[in-house]
Amino acid sequence: MRFFRADLGIGIDPEVAAVRQLARLGYQAEAVQHIVLTHLHFDHAGGLPDFSHARVHVHRREVEAMLHPRTWIELAYNRSDFTHGPRWVLYGEQTVEWLGWKAIQLPFVPEMYLVPLFGHTRGHCGVAIRDGNGWLFQCADALPTNAQFDLTPDWINRLVIGPHVPRLRAWATGHPEVRVMAGHMWQAFFDEQAIECVEPNPSGG
Repeated sequence: MRFFRADLGIGIDPEVAAVRQLARLGYQAEAVQHIVLTHLHFDHAGGLPDFSHARVHVHRREVEAMLHPRTWIELAYNRSDFTHGPRWVLYGEQTVEWLGWKAIQLPFVPEMYLVPLFGHTRGHCGVAIRDGNGWLFQCADALPTNAQFDLTPDWINRLVIGPHVPRLRAWATGHPEVRVMAGHMWQAFFDEQAIECVEPNPSGG
């Protein structure tokens, strides 16, 4: 864990934890009843102990990979994230299709799907969420940082994040109604979103 934190430049600051950020927005941890995860690496599942009451929705293969890691990339599971005994809700069979991808429909409103994108880990999935007339597709670590398809060479992508970048690149071109995101986005992206969400001040201030 120390190696990964140093390599990714991750500090230890309790104020950036999800539970603290929710509190600043006026929500208590108990308000979070369900958590949908793409995979269980420490930088994606590290906040689970703060929401021990919540149901955690994830692919069955991902829990198996966390319990029995086989590859170097699966060393990024941190067992201490799961010692509280998460309330797993596990999925496996791909029973539907979502915009050309085999998928698993989740029991939520708005419409939501787990989309298996195995490769980065054995159970890695994307999460597709209905957003008005369009979709948000969180591809997590199946895409390079900031969802820039050409950020890294294909051979590095295949080694580190799996085989899906070429297909996702071609697919995204044909689906402008889908907003594609990666699991790691630069701070500038979130700064831009914050600016877009600011309501105009009628007083001109």
